Amino acid sequence: MRVTLFGASGLLGHDLVPELSSEHDQLTALSIEDVDLRDHARVRDLIRDSRPEWILLLAAYTDVDGCESNRDLAFAVNCEGAVNVAEAAREAGSRLLFVSTDYVFDGSKRSPYETSDPRNPASVYGESKAQAEERLLEILPEVCITRTSWLFGHGGKCFPATILKLAATRPEIPVVNDQRGSPTYTRDLASALVQLCRASARGIVHVTNSGDCTWYDFAKEIVRASGPPAKVKPVTTAEFPRPARRPAYSVMSPASLHAYNIHMPDWQDALRRYLASAPAAAATVVP
Repeated sequence: MRVTLFGASGLLGHDLVPELSSEHDQLTALSIEDVDLRDHARVRDLIRDSRPEWILLLAAYTDVDGCESNRDLAFAVNCEGAVNVAEAAREAGSRLLFVSTDYVFDGSKRSPYETSDPRNPASVYGESKAQAEERLLEILPEVCITRTSWLFGHGGKCFPATILKLAATRPEIPVVNDQRGSPTYTRDLASALVQLCRASARGIVHVTNSGDCTWYDFAKEIVRASGPPAKVKPVTTAEFPRPARRPAYSVMSPASLHAYNIHMPDWQDALRRYLASAPAAAATVVP
């Protein structure tokens, strides 16, 4: 399988590159240093030269709060940049897998979101990704749009790493307890995305680790499993206002993923594996 990957140096790209670097795959891995998605000509030339069967588009402006004050940049990268890739994919006859987000939903639902539920983003970041989804479906009807949430892994900053640092220096950590979603380990996500490509997936697919929790629940499990003596204190979103509104509930139904006979481990199992594979945490993980 010939694959061109945009976003190779990011959190997810860190695990997708080795997942695709096998004797069975020919991978062109591109980072922000290699290409700016806003450069239509450069994007087109790279795709034309690499002649991929699949293009995986991970690259995005993911600073959710930064997007609020940089709306033009958010849409230029997350929407118009994605359109540039889709148009080049259409010209090259390549399939496209686009990584999207739970932030396309407003969080007002109280049961898992289905792929058919209407988009209603509450943040600029969510708007930019939602509009990208709509545009890509118009340009490439066979595009595969994968929505995921609450990513953590070893390729960059993430919630467990932040909690572990805080737990090592503070006796108490306040964490929001009124936002619920599904933590997703980048290693599990990378594996699922490759399986979707091999299955010639199309349409919208929700891809997260199974189960759900609040950020407070997640933090408690991180501290419990890794051993720091810090106490995790539940707080409300109102007590920690941020520029961008987060969905209060963004759990997504796995039905679309199960349709391809792909099943993700639960988030607790994923967290245990993450902690066990982190050199600094390996010696302190509690079974």
